[in-house]
Amino acid sequence: MSIFFSTGIATREQRPNFKPRVVAPPPPPLDDERLYQELISQRPALIDDKIKLHAKIIDEFNLAVLERMPREELVNELRVYVAEYVRTEKIPLNQREMQAFVEDLVDEMIGYGPIEPLLKDPTITDILINTHKSCFVERFGKLEETTVHFKDEGHLLRIIHKIVSAVGRRIDESSPTVDARLPDGSRVNVAIRPIAVDGPLVSIRKFSKRPFSMDRLIELGALRSPVAQVLEAAVQGRMSMIISGGTGSGKTTLLNALSCYVPQGERIITIEDAAELQLQLPHVARMETRPANAEGKGELRQRELVKNALRMRPDRIIIGECRGDEAFDMLQAMNTGHEGSMTTVHANTPRDAVKRLEQMVGMAGASMTTASIRSQIASAIRLIVQLQRLPDGSRRVTSVSEVTGMEGEILQMQELYRYVKESTDDRGMIQGSFRSTGIRPVFLSELKHAGVDFPASYFDPTRPL
Repeated sequence: MSIFFSTGIATREQRPNFKPRVVAPPPPPLDDERLYQELISQRPALIDDKIKLHAKIIDEFNLAVLERMPREELVNELRVYVAEYVRTEKIPLNQREMQAFVEDLVDEMIGYGPIEPLLKDPTITDILINTHKSCFVERFGKLEETTVHFKDEGHLLRIIHKIVSAVGRRIDESSPTVDARLPDGSRVNVAIRPIAVDGPLVSIRKFSKRPFSMDRLIELGALRSPVAQVLEAAVQGRMSMIISGGTGSGKTTLLNALSCYVPQGERIITIEDAAELQLQLPHVARMETRPANAEGKGELRQRELVKNALRMRPDRIIIGECRGDEAFDMLQAMNTGHEGSMTTVHANTPRDAVKRLEQMVGMAGASMTTASIRSQIASAIRLIVQLQRLPDGSRRVTSVSEVTGMEGEILQMQELYRYVKESTDDRGMIQGSFRSTGIRPVFLSELKHAGVDFPASYFDPTRPL
């Protein structure tokens, strides 16, 4: 099937005086996806050539057919077309550079242009675009600048519109920020003018193709096996839980790992601003918020989705991130038969997480005293797991605290485990150990009745775990 229109534009075979050419076999696959970016840094004019070619292809190719073609077949078709263009324009490219140029052109047409190689790189966790002039990535917890180039602001905006329109969202001067996601689940946040003073700002939190298991988190040193086993038992025993931490501390990663311990027969409903949870369970129903349309109507917030979820016979509700008045409905759900539900909040300590919950419940407009709100929290939440991203880029569970109830108007908590920083080595890596505080959880008796017991060493404060 030809990728050119059947009417109006002739295929190569239909053109007068057409002489078939023997096309050289494609070069071997690139072992370095950054070759094109290195080429651009040496010859910036290639960006202009790529944009011109892209425009010509849009005019001449049958785009409906193009979108259905396998990538390899499309690359083969374009290689001939690009080779002719390169020869006509006398662009000095060797065979390997030609292949890189074609691959990047395909990325521009069916992917996300210059950032496509970054999305394919498994070592990158975050992509941060600061206007069309610079792009940074995070690898192994550290930021580094890349050689990624955009032609101009318009080039970057085209890619932004491709991302947000794919999930039915919009971004313009009247709505200059948006949360979206890529087809693979990567989370995207965009801000454009007028709030982005110097030009578009894009943040992409990449989606892990293989969700981190608890064993993998233990292997990476995020926590220790005894702590993981206590958390596993708490999930199986339907202890409602909050995962607290700063941006990029690993809250969603831990939430995904903990969800694997939910019994297979339970129905889970997830609620997120941009769907990114990867629950490895057979019975998961996912819901996602929706922003208002151009007329300011049709918005669906997390609070409305939580209320709707309660009518869908959930065993547990998981909110990707609690950040507003939906906290009130979440607490009500936890207190009315949906124990074992989980959510994440942005906070630096377990006590700060409780304060944030108080503030968010207050945003719901319910006429409740502070003592009443705290009482609701104390009866709904059993565990608060605190994470931190350390200065060396590593992520750690730094505290596991149990909410034990109320004493007067004060919410009572007790810390079960903490991470103790001990030293910093020559490479700047922080060395530390996980320790028990020696306090046995109040919920331990409930778990024991369910057949779960723990060795005394799990709570021995004199030895590292």
